[in-house]
Amino acid sequence: MRDVVVCGVGLHKFGRFPDKTFEDLGQEAVLAALKDAHDMPWKDVQMAFCGTMHGGTAAGHRVLSGIGLTGIPIVNVETGCASGSSAFVLAWQQIAAGFCDTAIVIGVEKMPRGFMRMTSYPQWQVLSGLAINPLEFSLRATRHMAEYGTTIEQLAKVSVKSHRNGALNPYAMYRKAMTMEEVLASKMVCYPLRVMEFAAPGEGAGAVILSSSDVAKKYTHKPVKVAAACMGVAKYGTSRVGGGIGQMGHSARIHNTEVVTALSQQAYEFAGIGPEDLDVVELQDTDSSSEIILYEQLGLCKLGEGARLIDEGRTELTGDIPVNPGGGILSCSEPTGASALRQIAELTWQLRGDAGARQIVGARNGLAQASGAGGNCTVAILAS
Repeated sequence: MRDVVVCGVGLHKFGRFPDKTFEDLGQEAVLAALKDAHDMPWKDVQMAFCGTMHGGTAAGHRVLSGIGLTGIPIVNVETGCASGSSAFVLAWQQIAAGFCDTAIVIGVEKMPRGFMRMTSYPQWQVLSGLAINPLEFSLRATRHMAEYGTTIEQLAKVSVKSHRNGALNPYAMYRKAMTMEEVLASKMVCYPLRVMEFAAPGEGAGAVILSSSDVAKKYTHKPVKVAAACMGVAKYGTSRVGGGIGQMGHSARIHNTEVVTALSQQAYEFAGIGPEDLDVVELQDTDSSSEIILYEQLGLCKLGEGARLIDEGRTELTGDIPVNPGGGILSCSEPTGASALRQIAELTWQLRGDAGARQIVGARNGLAQASGAGGNCTVAILAS
């Protein structure tokens, strides 16, 4: 397999943009990524992959029609909230295997307001009022509290950290630091999680250009290598299996390895590093409890000790394992197709030393993790 390098990244700010179309958002991100890759000519791109959940038919084709339909393959990918990162893995595989030298990954979304209305839920779950995302997250949070003693205050600290970081990120939807008192005073949505502890839906776009390492020398003087890119689906008997499809895989007796744990171990082995070698992590903090649980599943700490990382400040910008320096989904919002590519862009800037006020000093290895409906999951490791 060939080494694959990130040549360029581009984002459209996350938020709400009623005067812009789906195609407008995507095209701005694509042009930004081409510019970031030392003004790469569009004709040099040989394949395109587009991740979106709400984009409709031929989403990538519609975006790229405004850039140039040059006859290259355009593949549209939907894996829920992991759509952008799944497209990233597919592009990486194509280049690593030698099928092309340069590919672009696009993630675009204009999400409806309110809770996600996913067609994957079975009708019985919709009619019984159980087809709303916060229910699944709150049950996971409550179980973690019961089993390991995680507190309401520790959940709130995650939100405080994320919003503090997001205030430094010009691409975030919510650029306002929040105090513990403000988070704890916000409206309860589904116990134990409050409105300031949930990610909001949003609009935005991201684009990442990948090339083989030899070709990438033409487009970047700060190469960031894709050291690993893994994807999979949760097994029966795990907490995230079947998310959004009726919770079909839960079991009171059987507990298999969580998909995040399995994929992160696979990624560590492929990259030749361990969790102790990570300098920065971007993970799917769909709610504040998810971040704490994912600390454990990624091997950043032992099972049940995730909340201690928050209490000890270890995941802050100045900690030994900064998590979500870009503000995470809690601060940036979650336009589902674009969100995971924002993670890749953030890691790329961090590893280049271009992250500005939120820069992690000396960052060399970064991990990005995304989860999607149906138990979809991706884990990627970037290295400078």
